[in-house]
Amino acid sequence: MAPTNTTATKASARILLALAFVAVIVYVLDQGTKFLVVSNLTLGQDVDVLGPVLRFHFVKNPGAAFSLATGSTWIFSIAAAAVVVAIVVFSHRIRSLRWALMLGMLLGGTLGNLTDRLFREPGFGVGHVVDFIYLPWILPAIFNIADTFIVTSMGLLILLTLLGVGLDGKRAPRKGEEPNTIDNDGSDAKDPAAVSSTTDPSATPSAATGRDAS
Repeated sequence: MAPTNTTATKASARILLALAFVAVIVYVLDQGTKFLVVSNLTLGQDVDVLGPVLRFHFVKNPGAAFSLATGSTWIFSIAAAAVVVAIVVFSHRIRSLRWALMLGMLLGGTLGNLTDRLFREPGFGVGHVVDFIYLPWILPAIFNIADTFIVTSMGLLILLTLLGVGLDGKRAPRKGEEPNTIDNDGSDAKDPAAVSSTTDPSATPSAATGRDAS
């Protein structure tokens, strides 16, 4: 039993490290790009990057992603804090790398925008989020790196849900399918009856020789 528990612990640690690594990368990218925008652009400035495909347009957003609900900044601050706490609390249950990557993107993006709401003007909890990415050919809204990863994580969540992949990495059987028998370490979970029949010494002579054991 001890080796099994050790393997499970190591697998859990790898998953948590993957989640934390992705969250840190997303957070650093988000805050780093926002720092560059605030340092080099003036509010309302429009810069062509790829012509009509991609532009930088510096705005400060008091609402949610894509400038929605601009009068409810404090509500989104509380909601973002709740999301961060929920991910941290339930992270120990994750045994799937795909779930870890998805939650890492959500955690990093949420922390990125929450940092703006907590520490930028006009005040704590009601700070305006820095937005600057503008894709006029596909979206009328202006957003940032954090928004991109939050939306991507939501898409992955929908995909994992449709595929029936749980937090433990196992896929729920569809109608007419056999139950998933893959363990966390990737080995097949053998049928106890089959294991018993192949390891029972009394069954071996007749199975191997095809003759009566008498």
